Amino acid sequence: MPPHAGHVYLVDFARARVEKLYLLFYSRASDVLDPRLRAGWLRELFTDVRLIHTNDERLPHYPEEHPDFWALWKAHLCGLFPRGVDRVFASESYGARVATLVGAEFVPVDPSRTAVPISASAIRGDPLAHWRYLPVPVRPYYVLRVCLFGPESTGKSELARRLARRYHTVWVPEYARELLNPEGGRCDPADIPRIAYGQAASEDALARRANRLLFCDTDVLTTMLWSQILFGECPHDVAALAEQRTYDLYLLLDVDVPWIDDRQRFLERERHAIFTRYRAALEGRDRSFVLIRGGYEQRLRAACDAVDRLLAARTALT
Repeated sequence: MPPHAGHVYLVDFARARVEKLYLLFYSRASDVLDPRLRAGWLRELFTDVRLIHTNDERLPHYPEEHPDFWALWKAHLCGLFPRGVDRVFASESYGARVATLVGAEFVPVDPSRTAVPISASAIRGDPLAHWRYLPVPVRPYYVLRVCLFGPESTGKSELARRLARRYHTVWVPEYARELLNPEGGRCDPADIPRIAYGQAASEDALARRANRLLFCDTDVLTTMLWSQILFGECPHDVAALAEQRTYDLYLLLDVDVPWIDDRQRFLERERHAIFTRYRAALEGRDRSFVLIRGGYEQRLRAACDAVDRLLAARTALT
């Protein structure tokens, strides 16, 4: 937990030695990671491998947990593979004992962690520090998401772009802008779900390319607020999605910069009232945010300081 580059090497190694490969993974209800999530990662990573999930709570996790540890596991494994096993591939020392249980040849794969110098415990201890060992499907689970939040014409897009450049990662543009451009910026009630789900899909897709941090130029909560402002209500599914999707940090941008008209912006005179509404939305949901004010360079410095604190705090927690 989670699968990492060492596991990928193990499976790729085994693929070269057998015609039919099974990947067995064990989970318990007390696991930190949801086994369904793990299974999804493994299926995406190893499409040609037969995945077997064992979640029998009666099976002990460690030999010291039960005097019949190996006997219980032998019965379980022989039940899974009644026709026998030819080879057992593992990077851990217990692989040799497992092979003996099922009468198979044991093939050790990088037990010294020389080929891929990483371990699951190191990943769990500090996933951000070992980012390069996380496979693409796993990265969205660990990426730190930073949302730029605020009314129109407060420099969110430019700040997101500059932050992504500063931290060598990617940023998520505002999906609504491209969607509404062909309509001259006009937004209808039917556009709200399209904007919300498009924004969420764009974020989730780009999270796979992110380098520890993902900067999001707006979010579904913003879509919900604009739906209420423009149309007096918001579709229930969009509101539910807005509550589900949260971020590690919100950068709340104040309206103390000049208004710039780009044909998709209106309600200039209501900027301060809308800003108050945005702030209340975060405070009412107890979401962590940092207020960003001042000129554009000052905003960048303040945003970088907030992101650096987030990174430091996350490392301290691990």
